[in-house]
Amino acid sequence: MRIFLYILSFILMVIGCVFSILYINLFSFGYTILEYIEFIFTNIECLVFFIGLGIYIILIWRKV
Repeated sequence: MRIFLYILSFILMVIGCVFSILYINLFSFGYTILEYIEFIFTNIECLVFFIGLGIYIILIWRKV
């Protein structure tokens, strides 16, 4: 079960990072850095990174 959760958290973090990098193109449409950060924190595709990171941290710090 732990291996499955490690793999799941890794996949979620990769998906979140990929979408965050893809949305950097918003700067070419005139977005500022604050608007970009607001957009990232309101988009579920990018929030998946933090969910995966949370699962990963819990798995690391949890006792066996």
